[in-house]
Amino acid sequence: MENSVPTPGPGAGFAAPEPFNVVGPDAHLHQIVIVGGGAGGLELATKLGDRLGKKGKASVTLIEKARTHFWKPHLHEIAAGSMDLGTYELNHLAQSYWHGYRYRFGEVIGIDRKRKLVITAPYVDEHGEEVIAAPRVFRYDTLVISVGSLTNDFGTPGVKEHAICLETPAQAARFHRRMVNACIRAHAQPEPRRPGQLTVAIIGAGATGIELAAELHNTTRALVSFGLDRIDPGKDIRIVVIEGAQRILPAVPERVSNAAMRLLDKIGVEVRTNAVVAEVLPDGVRLKDGDVIPAELVVWAAGVKAPEMLKDFGGLESNRVNQLVVLPTLQTTRDPDIFALGDCAACQWEGKPEGTLVPPRAQAAHQQASHLVRQVEARLSGKPLRTWRYRDFGSLVSLGKYSTVGNLMGSLVGGNLWLDGQFASLMYRSLYKMHELALHGFVKVTLDTLARLITRRTEPHVKLH
Repeated sequence: MENSVPTPGPGAGFAAPEPFNVVGPDAHLHQIVIVGGGAGGLELATKLGDRLGKKGKASVTLIEKARTHFWKPHLHEIAAGSMDLGTYELNHLAQSYWHGYRYRFGEVIGIDRKRKLVITAPYVDEHGEEVIAAPRVFRYDTLVISVGSLTNDFGTPGVKEHAICLETPAQAARFHRRMVNACIRAHAQPEPRRPGQLTVAIIGAGATGIELAAELHNTTRALVSFGLDRIDPGKDIRIVVIEGAQRILPAVPERVSNAAMRLLDKIGVEVRTNAVVAEVLPDGVRLKDGDVIPAELVVWAAGVKAPEMLKDFGGLESNRVNQLVVLPTLQTTRDPDIFALGDCAACQWEGKPEGTLVPPRAQAAHQQASHLVRQVEARLSGKPLRTWRYRDFGSLVSLGKYSTVGNLMGSLVGGNLWLDGQFASLMYRSLYKMHELALHGFVKVTLDTLARLITRRTEPHVKLH
């Protein structure tokens, strides 16, 4: 695992060196710095690089602590083994080269708003080798924070020690390796299986938890079909979803929730609603009512918060889950030169009651990135900024090969259209294609899609290691 070495911020006597992004031929240009290369941040950097960076109208820098990008809504497929990470991840350095912006590897640890500086930490790799010896600084004229979100464990005992969260591709791949190892172990052992062995407890019945449960039901059966014949998936593999609310998918319309519940029941996934987790144990989960669910693997997929670094980040206003509070223009409330987008931005949902925030969804980040391209261009031209309005296109939940359920709503269909089956699956896949198109353009996406379809015919449909 890669580690960053913390360093004192500018308030602790930090002496800033020459900014890394204002040397060379671009030093005189307007400096746009984007922190965070998730779905929204990467789309924004790519579009600004194409429209401004390549034409010498501005200097665009993306700072990101990961070397590659992967679309977060697909992490459950990496965890289940139905998607190969190497096929779908994107290299940040290559993307920046192709699209006219700079990628700088690093973890942001602070900002100096007076001097308009972003500070990144030194870096030591997993082998203890010093890669970046000292803090680096980057000057900005326009700063965009797009650091996404993390799982919120609400301080529940045992989560950090015994549960796996699906926040990064590395975590998803780790879960998959543990699942494969659990199946190999169960197949090889001579003694009877212990209680909870080959049981996966998924805490949280939002989209991530439900999609993972359905995907695991499919891929575990595919996995054991490759010669692990001492495992009967119908009897030996158990998937349990635990949700504290009264129904699964509490953030989507009840009709979608009920349709997903019927499908989960049909394929044998167990669901426990109104079940609040008190503690995650080394070998299971203890509920607040005292019941214990034995489990070999526990996934925590409940709750969302922004990273801790945003709490009092440079004196900017944040809420109780660390999101930066923004105006309808997506500018932070205390600094007009700093914007925030995606899961880390607390943005009032226009037309909803006061305090109702835009939900942390990929479609919101995509819309905000597109809007901010025009906002930045307006800033450079001295034109007034426009407010952003969230357009809710509904919710789609993939249940793997079994079905997709959801609804399309608002201006897309002129009403509310309920979906399931093949058409819903097509719409679900189109969400990722929209992301790919924003990053690569039509020709590359078309060729990559054809190549994947051909490769898929000659490879196992589940990752076996």
